[in-house]
Amino acid sequence: MARPIIEIPSKTTFSTELSVQISQINYGGHLGNDSVLSIMHEARLQLFKSMGYKNEVEIDNEIGIAMTHANVLYKAEAFHEDKLIVSLGIGQVHKYGLDLVYQLVRVSDGKEIARGETGIVGFHYGLRKIHQLPADFLKKLGL
Repeated sequence: MARPIIEIPSKTTFSTELSVQISQINYGGHLGNDSVLSIMHEARLQLFKSMGYKNEVEIDNEIGIAMTHANVLYKAEAFHEDKLIVSLGIGQVHKYGLDLVYQLVRVSDGKEIARGETGIVGFHYGLRKIHQLPADFLKKLGL
């Protein structure tokens, strides 16, 4: 499989600082690949909370988000207690959703640790169907 290309958007929508936890270290002694997705999830949740939402499931009545895909590019190792700046930007936007793009950079030396992308769509949890993202949500993202 070809290595995915993840372009970092020119505009950052949100940034947060997170520390690498001991539970995120794998048997190789560095940040585990599965834990990068968890860090991206935490950063996404913090983005939603900064927009006034309590979680990703309730952004407008019964409409929340669902993930459609995830890609991660690993660039360098990270270790226990490393502080990372996780920046999020908006990638491709389409009728039912958009791509969120993540960049993880170690604070101490500015080294890029990973890039990631998650596709999200609006999802009506009552009807269990894909739904357009609410206009207020898109407005808060600057779209």
